[in-house]
Amino acid sequence: MGRATSFTIPDSLANGTEGRSQISSSEGNSIPTAVAIAPENSIQQGRDAYQNGRFAQAVEAWEQAAIAYQEQGNDVQQALASSYLALAHQQLGAWAEAQAAIATSMALLQNQQISSNPQHRLILAQAWNTQGSLQFAQGQIEDALTSWQRATTLYAAANDSQRYIGSLINQAQAQQSLGLYLQARRTLSEVERSLQQQPDSELKAIGLQTLAEILRTVGDLDQARQQLEQSLAIAEQLNLPPLQSTALLSLGNIAQAQEELAAALTFYQRAATPSAPALTRVQAQLNQLHLLITTEQWSQAQALLPNIETQLDALSPSRDTIYARINAAQQVVAIAQREQPDATTLYSKAAQILVIAIQHAKQLNDSRAEAYALGQLGHVYETTRQWQEAQTLTEQALLMAQSVNAADVAYQWQWQLGRLLKAQQQPSEALKAYRAAFDTLQSIRRDLIATSSDLQFSFRDSVEPVYRELVDLLLQRSPNSQQEPTQANLQEARQVIESLQLAELDNFFRAACLDGQRVAIDQIDQTDTAVIYPIVLSDRLEVLLSLPQQPIRQYTASVSQAEIEQAVAQLQQQLARPLTSQQGQQLGQRLYDWLIRPLETELATHASKTLVFVLDGALRNIPMATLYDGDRYLIEQYSLALAPGLQLLNPQPLSQNQLEVLAAGLTQERSGFSALVNVENELNEIKAKLPSQILLNEAFTSSALQTQIDALPFPIVHLATHGQFSSKADETFILAWDRPINVNELSSLLRNSDDTRSNPIELLVLSACETAAGDTRATLGLAGIAVQAGARSTLASLWVLNDESAARFISQFYQELADTTVSKAEALQRAQLALLRDPNYRHPIYWAPYVLIGNWL
Repeated sequence: MGRATSFTIPDSLANGTEGRSQISSSEGNSIPTAVAIAPENSIQQGRDAYQNGRFAQAVEAWEQAAIAYQEQGNDVQQALASSYLALAHQQLGAWAEAQAAIATSMALLQNQQISSNPQHRLILAQAWNTQGSLQFAQGQIEDALTSWQRATTLYAAANDSQRYIGSLINQAQAQQSLGLYLQARRTLSEVERSLQQQPDSELKAIGLQTLAEILRTVGDLDQARQQLEQSLAIAEQLNLPPLQSTALLSLGNIAQAQEELAAALTFYQRAATPSAPALTRVQAQLNQLHLLITTEQWSQAQALLPNIETQLDALSPSRDTIYARINAAQQVVAIAQREQPDATTLYSKAAQILVIAIQHAKQLNDSRAEAYALGQLGHVYETTRQWQEAQTLTEQALLMAQSVNAADVAYQWQWQLGRLLKAQQQPSEALKAYRAAFDTLQSIRRDLIATSSDLQFSFRDSVEPVYRELVDLLLQRSPNSQQEPTQANLQEARQVIESLQLAELDNFFRAACLDGQRVAIDQIDQTDTAVIYPIVLSDRLEVLLSLPQQPIRQYTASVSQAEIEQAVAQLQQQLARPLTSQQGQQLGQRLYDWLIRPLETELATHASKTLVFVLDGALRNIPMATLYDGDRYLIEQYSLALAPGLQLLNPQPLSQNQLEVLAAGLTQERSGFSALVNVENELNEIKAKLPSQILLNEAFTSSALQTQIDALPFPIVHLATHGQFSSKADETFILAWDRPINVNELSSLLRNSDDTRSNPIELLVLSACETAAGDTRATLGLAGIAVQAGARSTLASLWVLNDESAARFISQFYQELADTTVSKAEALQRAQLALLRDPNYRHPIYWAPYVLIGNWL
């Protein structure tokens, strides 16, 4: 938090006693009510207000228009005004009013002969579009998709290409959220085709930027960048400076997401030209400021601040300008936290920026924006350790966010309240606040991305800590009595970590993960199986042990997260070296001492033979088989498996009846990847052990793989080809002859046969894949494939061995798998031991990369 620093702001704001203040604006921000306004003028005033982020003003204008049209008996125009009104109410979090407005609009339109009047069809399309927006925002994704499909049909019939494209983009967003990745890709391809058929124009440039934004949201950054570059070229050709600036701003955001920080900085500087719209200019400079802080260019950052403040003061109040102020205050706090001499001045500056943001939100009657700004002001007080003031503001912000159903705002202030109560030594009250934040996050699991890209959002900064800090509290011993956590707390902690892993996967896929018929792994009747949950906290490692029909055991190692990550990184380096290293075994022993040694007695007492790990943090990056007790590797004592969560897809033992394999592989160099000379031997060994259908080289295309999976429900799918696991979905793929197949396509491809087969794929084998170099969270991609593929089990390699040892391992694995008395985990263990006991392959580089994920039976 830094040292305690005091500053003051107006008491009226800190204490919440001030009413809705009015501040003057040269533009004038209220609609005259003394004289009658033609309803069409009210419609336009509402549009202008809405587009400028003044939603309460838009409500007032459109309500006047709706009343006027009702008095005229003009049902169709009243329906249009009511449809617009629903959108404005949605922005303000007034859901009941929004639902009532759209219901009115739809009821009025049902009484019209829509098909005979093109203008009426467009208004009906607008109503369906609004209906879809409301449904999507409330998590009714399938209903939203249906509504947007109806809007698309009507826009197509009316030959309104701009709105047709917009509704297609909405459809793609819904399809992505439902996990319908191939459909979403086809829809976005249709959007691109429609845009390319248009002549270069301002509307086309805007459409390309809209398409780029949805591509960025779903994680397709390269495609997003291409669309933005085309939009920029059109804007430059037609001399449209505002569109040039917005394209450059978005290109900077893409470059930043791709960690090309120097390029991002250049884009932001180009976007912030004098000819840019005032809001775009300040947004670009705020993003530039954020990058300067990220790269610790402190003097340049502070030099940029006065210019940003001047520009903020010149902006008319709107939600976007309020969010820009909040962003600016966050950056100022980040600079102040460097513990420099003028920290107090900087904290005061941040507070004053937020005070104005709060006043603007009050003026606009925008409770959502006000809740955001109030909570951020509370955070400034938290940072300076002024606990009581921080708590008062945070509680105000939380109540306001809840009053407008802004769950994505509310969870942040519940979390902040938990931190404040914990800092004030109120652990039981802090636990309540953390639980509330957790429950709110669970309710919005579908979409954890911040509402505005102006408000810097990072899953690792804004979501993950909520889970970990809650687990920290649940697992703490009572400070006075040293009393152990209760079983209820241990079970809750385990469930919270499970929820974190699901949230990570949701964030990875930019959508809620597909759910199957799942069973809790500790409910599986396996008396010789132990389930181990390591939980990495900042100051310690907690290990939970679950044994059949036994209470959960808790073990604590006093080792920091930084120490664990360092040991894991060093062990990874040792495992990549082909010669046996004593240092590697020593590192494996350190990890064994933290994770397994405290459990040895319990494991021996219960005669455990299989260990199932639900791994956390950096521990996912190494194979547990390489843990070393000083004499033997862990794989020499136990068969091992990993579970991506606490539940498995309806786990059952492998059926030996008609055990057939669909095996595909590449031996030749493709798409810049080296040849895998031993893959043909690997596939031949499989064919010698089990009935197999082989797709090799040119025969292994994405379409051929789809055809074979659809034609016959193979229980085992074996892919011996280059692949990569990454923390980014668009960089997680397997390589076919014709092209890479990314994780979303692969999951859709493997699941396409679900309608024609009674059982899921029993085993998916990825034998020549590897984790992305330099990506500390790359195994998130491996977990993603395991979850989304819908297979009961996945066997994968963490690194590639272009060596005959890989073919030998696979041959041994399938030989063991053919034994009806052997589980998948035991088959893996025996195959690994066969290599370990061969003097030529004793080093872990040969046998350790293979991990079994999911059902180990």
